[in-house]
Amino acid sequence: METSGQQFIAGKRRSGTSGEQHSVTNPATGEVLATDTLAGPEDVNEAVAAARAAFAEWSRTTPAERSEAMLRWADRLQARSEEFADTESRIGGKPIRLTRGFDIPGSIDNVRFFAGAARNLEGRASAEYSGDHTSTVRREPIGVIGSIAPWNYPLQMAAWKVLPAVAAGNTVVLKPSELTPLTSVMFAEAAQEAGIPDGVINIVTGSGPVAGQALVTHPDIAMVSFTGSTAVGRQVAAQAAGLAKRVHLELGGKAPFVVFDDADLEAAARGAVAGALINAGQDCTAATRAYVQRPLYEAFVARVAELMDGVRLGPVDDPATDMGSLISLRQRDKVAAMVENAREAGATIVRGGRIPDGPLGQGAYYEPTLITDAAQDSAIVQQEIFGPVLVCLPFDSDNDAIRLANDTPYGLAASAWTSNVFRAGRASREIQAGCVWINDHIPIISEMPHGGYKASGFGKDMSVYSFDEYTNIKHVMSENTGERHKSWHDVVFTSR
Repeated sequence: METSGQQFIAGKRRSGTSGEQHSVTNPATGEVLATDTLAGPEDVNEAVAAARAAFAEWSRTTPAERSEAMLRWADRLQARSEEFADTESRIGGKPIRLTRGFDIPGSIDNVRFFAGAARNLEGRASAEYSGDHTSTVRREPIGVIGSIAPWNYPLQMAAWKVLPAVAAGNTVVLKPSELTPLTSVMFAEAAQEAGIPDGVINIVTGSGPVAGQALVTHPDIAMVSFTGSTAVGRQVAAQAAGLAKRVHLELGGKAPFVVFDDADLEAAARGAVAGALINAGQDCTAATRAYVQRPLYEAFVARVAELMDGVRLGPVDDPATDMGSLISLRQRDKVAAMVENAREAGATIVRGGRIPDGPLGQGAYYEPTLITDAAQDSAIVQQEIFGPVLVCLPFDSDNDAIRLANDTPYGLAASAWTSNVFRAGRASREIQAGCVWINDHIPIISEMPHGGYKASGFGKDMSVYSFDEYTNIKHVMSENTGERHKSWHDVVFTSR
């Protein structure tokens, strides 16, 4: 495990220059994994300068050249997949089964997808729309992209930020969370090993108020891409708007999990537990609000509680562990406080709601928690928890289900569980979310977009739609007749 050099600028690992020492720890155990000096504004300046210098060459490479380099990059990641899985597990407190089966293979697939997508930029066909001009649409890279990624899926979030940008010919300065930077730096190193030129991908590991703000407000950053909380996203958007920068935001979520009375009860209960507890609930698309039609409500609550009882908390390096820790003791205590506030407000804690006893209690673990009897307008229902907590509430009519599902500021993801095709169709149309799953919750694929409605942000990650975020659209209009006098000139002066 590296103990220094958590900046990657112009192809070289190095320490930051802020003077602020920071340790990366395993939140499940408290073990110190790496210690280094965080990035300051001077490091951001150097990273942006390196990216700007690399842009001239990288933006002129052919799509085929970028694609080949990215395919080699995917091969490098595949060869080091166990190293990545182990590191991702330890920095995030994630079960090794999760990083081996989800985080790492998903990220490698993203690289391979964008290697192909680089050669298939979509655009409108050239045509003579005016009659005597040929119009063509070009997609061109924007420039240097300043990206800020969160701590919950360090490698995947780095991939979602970097891949569409570099596939389209941009260069990137990525600021990962200072809590989880290790795999982001390894990701950039693997790109360099694959032949992607120095300066195309740069990593600055620093705090949001220092390195993050310096990146967002840097005059040579053409676009800002941010994933994180809605509150911070609004600050980023305000700073970027003042400088007329393009902004892409993927923010918080409070996903509804709607179970109609004709749903497969066992499938829905299993889906709710898996969807609520993946990554210890630290997922912006996690199932957090289960609305269950009254005839199934009691049986659903009982089965979910039973399944949660069987979830095994344990060491993250044990393949038998089902759920790991939260990212930090601070996050654990925040989740615990929200659950306690819900209890005091009259909600019922059906299962969990506590820090585990014994050795696990020394880490950032929190028990899988099921809550009922909460008010729809309560904090536990309306606010993002980012922990292993599922709130379950009943509903009566289909109209109630849609109304309750939409009754938060967020709109990132949702699911509907039913055997009725018409109910499924209505839910997919009327639930206000960037992704609506039918009879499942959580799966994502490289070919399809990820992004939200309302306070969950705007813009798309993954899929070819992400190129809309990372390319400029240029209209080229060529006159075809060779005539000196054009008919439209007559609105300004007559021919003479």
